Amino acid sequence: MLDVSVRGYGARRFRDAGSISRFLSGARVPPWQFVVELLDDVARCRGEAEAPEAVAHLRRLHGAAFHHVGAATGSAKVLELQLAEAELDARRSSVDEELLGGALVDRNHRIAELEARLTQLEGTWSGAVRSPQHTVLESEREALAMQVRSLSDELETTRRRGLEAEARCDTLERQLAVLTRPEPDPPPSVDAVPPKILIVDDQPNNLFVLEEVVAAPGHEIVSARSGKEALKALLAHDDFALIILDVQMPEMDGYETAAHIKRRSRTRDIPIIFLTAMAVDAEHSIRGYSAGAVDYIVKPFDLWALRAKIAVFIDLHAERRARGRTA
Repeated sequence: MLDVSVRGYGARRFRDAGSISRFLSGARVPPWQFVVELLDDVARCRGEAEAPEAVAHLRRLHGAAFHHVGAATGSAKVLELQLAEAELDARRSSVDEELLGGALVDRNHRIAELEARLTQLEGTWSGAVRSPQHTVLESEREALAMQVRSLSDELETTRRRGLEAEARCDTLERQLAVLTRPEPDPPPSVDAVPPKILIVDDQPNNLFVLEEVVAAPGHEIVSARSGKEALKALLAHDDFALIILDVQMPEMDGYETAAHIKRRSRTRDIPIIFLTAMAVDAEHSIRGYSAGAVDYIVKPFDLWALRAKIAVFIDLHAERRARGRTA
């Protein structure tokens, strides 16, 4: 409709492109001011404004979305302030990167022009005699070369700062989502023993994030930091509804761990979701599904998509338990 990229629209509205992407994908509820700005831009593009009734309806939906997410706690407000600062850093880095890139291109063009002029001078002057102009041009070229080196270093620092700011935005978004997630409705009947989810990852930080994402009333989380720990946990506990298994682990990777799980009669029917930081190509897919995976999720993952998948397997597990009681 607007015929502009997300980055271009962010520059137009002085907003971070990453934040706009999260707004449009539904990963984050945008502020109402952003919605108003977007409606104004669409109206100008179409040549007519939205009907007041439609805007009012959209305002009610927006308010309901914020209510669904839940009122921000004190901790959430702090995270929101930190997120705003991180988005500002990302936006500033993006602007600085464009300015530095333009300056770098300009200096390189000027050096190329000086090189051409020096080549012409060398063709007209012979022997060891050098013209004063030759010396001036070489000095200017050296000064520009120093500027290029300085600008290149500054551009690299700016890019790194922008990536760090984007990473902070992503982390803060995840933390906010955990703090403000709505409590699910309690199931109609709760068994004495809640179903368990086994999460396996050799990195403590990844395991912590998974625990926060997966945690919800109605099921229990069991964590393991290696394939061997996962197999021991499956021996020590019963009634697992799902296993979320990292692929890349030392000693025993996710594929080998899954193969051991599927060889045991008491665990072979537990569904396994693989987590991987690698792109899922045909070779990995074949190997994963052969080992017994029901799904692949690529890191960094969409927490809402993962929660939706978990809810499905919890429901399937509850149905299997209900059929077992009535059989």
